[in-house]
Amino acid sequence: MTALVRSASLTGFTEVATSCGLDPYALATEVGLPRRGLDEPDLMIPTQSVGQLLELAAARGREPAFGLRMAESRRLSNLGPLALLVRDERTLRDALEVLVTHIHMHNEALSVRVEQVGNLVSIRVEMGVGPGAFRQSSELVIGVTFRVLSVFMGAGWQPRLVCFTHRAPADLRVHRRLFGRAVEFGHEFDGIVCNASDLDVPNPGADPVMVRYARRLLEQSSGKRPRDSARVRELVVVLMPRGHCRVEVVAQHMGMDRRTLARRLAAEGTTFSAVVDNVRRDLLGGYLKDGARPLAEVSDLLGFSAPSAFSRWHRNQFGIAARSRVNQP
Repeated sequence: MTALVRSASLTGFTEVATSCGLDPYALATEVGLPRRGLDEPDLMIPTQSVGQLLELAAARGREPAFGLRMAESRRLSNLGPLALLVRDERTLRDALEVLVTHIHMHNEALSVRVEQVGNLVSIRVEMGVGPGAFRQSSELVIGVTFRVLSVFMGAGWQPRLVCFTHRAPADLRVHRRLFGRAVEFGHEFDGIVCNASDLDVPNPGADPVMVRYARRLLEQSSGKRPRDSARVRELVVVLMPRGHCRVEVVAQHMGMDRRTLARRLAAEGTTFSAVVDNVRRDLLGGYLKDGARPLAEVSDLLGFSAPSAFSRWHRNQFGIAARSRVNQP
């Protein structure tokens, strides 16, 4: 069975390839990947082909740090719905447990192990294709893992050691720029070693409401192909706080036009607006219950263009003003 990965794994490929004088779309076609996989993040594409693409681009572009350069521009949102749960966990330890459990939803060939010995923790990443088989993929994955850790620890954080099983390249400038000087090659595993105490630093941006909601979504879709309405629900949760929760945007993420999406949702007895309203109602209850957020912030988190739009929606949904529910049990 061919292992698949979300096409979000190719975020940054077009920019790095172009800077190396390459045609990114021609390279994708050469290894049998769809051209739109470079533009749409949620296609499921073969992991093997992605590895081949990165190796080909690194060789043709004479850029031994191709994968790392892609990692430098990565954001947590590249993990899709999984990013919601990782971002809002209480500590880095909790976030790593989520990655260990659910990373297969992003990349079926990837596994993550966390091992603690004394005061040191090793975060080991295994690609499922054999050590050193795809050097660029390994460096990309370790680079992205480092970026995830830095979300919690801050931009100035440095690990104790970054390990690669392959040999060192002649030029280490990109490695030093991203990881600092604690990089070791020819190691027994690909991964990152850090202090155990780093894993228990509280996450000041943790959102318990979003954690509960995102965990429920992931559990519902884990191990089976989700219904279209469930997939729409996941995308709505991801896009809503960023102000991009429009039917045409969601349809594009799913590789179809808005009419096709409307037909599929109708076959499941729902509509895009109904899914959005359901998500908003679910999240609103949690935000009001937890209580610390002003209504203007809640309005933003629920994807409204202005607090007045949120107020109208709330009155239409519940028959009362939103302000009347604040601080009520």
